[in-house]
Amino acid sequence: MTLPASQLISMQEGKTLEFKRDISSPKNIIKTLVAFANTAGGRLLIGVEDDSREVRGVENPLDEEERLCSLIADNIAPRLVPNVELISVENKTLLIVEVYPSGQRPHWVRKEGPDEGVYVRLGSTNRKADRELIAELKRTVTGISFDEQVLVDRTVDDLDFDAAKVCFERHRKLVEKDLVSMRLVAEDQGHLVPTVGGMLLFGKDREMIFPDAWIQCGRFVGKDKADILDHIDIHEHLPVAVERVMEFLKKHAMRGADFSELRRRDVWSIPLTILREAVINAVVHSDYSQRGAPIRVAFFDDRIEIENPGILLPGLTIEDMLQGASKIRNHVIARVFRELDLIEQWGSGVRRMFKEAEILGLPQPEIIEIGMRVRFIVYLEESIGVSTESHVGKEENARWSGEQVTEHVTEHVTEHVTEHVTEHVTEHVTEQVTSLVICLEDKSLGRREAMQYIGISSRPTFVYDYLQPAIQAGLVEMTQPDSPKSPTQKYRLTPKGRNFLTKEVAKHDQ
Repeated sequence: MTLPASQLISMQEGKTLEFKRDISSPKNIIKTLVAFANTAGGRLLIGVEDDSREVRGVENPLDEEERLCSLIADNIAPRLVPNVELISVENKTLLIVEVYPSGQRPHWVRKEGPDEGVYVRLGSTNRKADRELIAELKRTVTGISFDEQVLVDRTVDDLDFDAAKVCFERHRKLVEKDLVSMRLVAEDQGHLVPTVGGMLLFGKDREMIFPDAWIQCGRFVGKDKADILDHIDIHEHLPVAVERVMEFLKKHAMRGADFSELRRRDVWSIPLTILREAVINAVVHSDYSQRGAPIRVAFFDDRIEIENPGILLPGLTIEDMLQGASKIRNHVIARVFRELDLIEQWGSGVRRMFKEAEILGLPQPEIIEIGMRVRFIVYLEESIGVSTESHVGKEENARWSGEQVTEHVTEHVTEHVTEHVTEHVTEHVTEQVTSLVICLEDKSLGRREAMQYIGISSRPTFVYDYLQPAIQAGLVEMTQPDSPKSPTQKYRLTPKGRNFLTKEVAKHDQ
């Protein structure tokens, strides 16, 4: 065990921890061990009251250990071999069962059978797995993702190659052999056929096969779903759908203007960079085998929730994600999104979102599993009311008043970096420059890549409000300073930029 039993007792029951007074209810114990093995592993402490955490100990510990091992052997299939220990705590003996994520999943309760007896762990509860989830558990063992499977009754003509070329036109010219290398199509009995991922991304009639592979967006009045102001159902190809979601969020955000410089600078009331990353994460990690479960984006006055179907993959916990661990549910979709520079290195997205929220002074986002879905919650700095007029998307309604802008700029936007930057400029950089520094944390990016990461489409805005101030501040530099207009030009952090980022993170840790 990585943690001593005394420390485990002080923790709350959850995805990987459960307490039992004794083994008088073996059926529940068996379900818990099956769920642990099928999900992220876990530890069961027997001899502890699950409500009060009072250490009661077990009577006749050696006999109870033997009985428990027999119960496990007789009631779980395939065979499960957990680590069972007797531990002394407060002069009493506890029985501790440690289960690791199994490479033979799915396990099931033998009496219930392989179709009805498979359980997974959701929070502190055990949930019976349905047919789609059982298939998902099997796939995670084989290493073949759902979107890598071939659709033998379809042909290459079922893919919208023109739409794919449009998505890639900013990056490179897409040719038909790229469909094979990116696993959009695969060979089956001598013929090329679409994969599930190919149809999800660029299928001409995607919703005939996957009727729930779309995104539902809603703007609600207040802090619950009692009153909806506006909604949109997005059925476009997945790479394009990401942009449509961002357009919807911007439509209902407030956009202020900072006129403290000669140029106007937009100040959005929502953290676009974090939200874009969260939407992309939901698209890449959704379980598209589930029925009746589209991706949902809910915009409330005080928060924005992005929710996708599918529990966390076996062996992965929310705590693991916060440390940078990542498992890819959809290999094909992830590959294409990376080719499009929509995602970066595996596992960096969640950490980057939390770090940016910290630097911007926002409440920390939250990741929770709710039923068979994962919800990412982005809390806003200030509550945003909605207009009662019908055209809420008009700039006249969405823009802050001059007084609001002045107050926001005074309280929340640091001084804009100008060409007269001093060595102390890192104390007064804008949110835009900070966003650029964050996205260059561990890589060099070209202009288009950086713009996509930040979530803006205007080149002048990027150059004048992000890039030039960052370079003038000495935080960012060109990789090819002698060829500033080179088509392969990229940008990276300077030592000063890395020092600035380190100080910003440390400052918000205090």
